[in-house]
Amino acid sequence: MDRLFFAIGCLSAFLGVGLGAFGAHALKPRLDAEMLAVFEVGVRYQMYHAFALLAVGWAQTRWPGTLVAASGWLFVAGTLIFSGSLYALSLSGMRWLGAVTPVGGLALLAGWLCLAWAVWKG
Repeated sequence: MDRLFFAIGCLSAFLGVGLGAFGAHALKPRLDAEMLAVFEVGVRYQMYHAFALLAVGWAQTRWPGTLVAASGWLFVAGTLIFSGSLYALSLSGMRWLGAVTPVGGLALLAGWLCLAWAVWKG
């Protein structure tokens, strides 16, 4: 499981760098400042949680267990929902997608709590 989370973290960081470049170069002339900022928040949180997944991969080797694995899956789901909804919102302009974003944020918060709890118990 440690390699899986580490690999997912690496792929997420790869995509984050690519999406950041896409936003800075391809989207800058196409989106207004507000929607470009929304896109950039998605990229920022994707990158933060790519690093978090690398930490989960390492933590699995130190404190293996279901809490560490749960934190990893919560980071994956949270990134997909949080960042994904922000990408979709900024590209489509459909404002209702902003209502989905907090669900991803809650998953990210839960992931951090699970990881902290796993380390504390370990």
